[in-house]
Amino acid sequence: MSKSSVNGVSTSFATLLGITFIVLKLTDVIDWSWWWVLAPFWIGAAIGVIILITIIILAVIFSDGL
Repeated sequence: MSKSSVNGVSTSFATLLGITFIVLKLTDVIDWSWWWVLAPFWIGAAIGVIILITIIILAVIFSDGL
């Protein structure tokens, strides 16, 4: 993710998008489920976990000792 820095404070695009979605949800501008409103916060973590699990599985498959 790209990050911008203002006065030493770093904020990612996903964080800004998540905060924007929360404000829009609380002001009734959007009528989305809270799962989708909070998606910018959890989708990145979910992708990271999937990649980590894939690497572990491939390491076990291709290792000689196990």
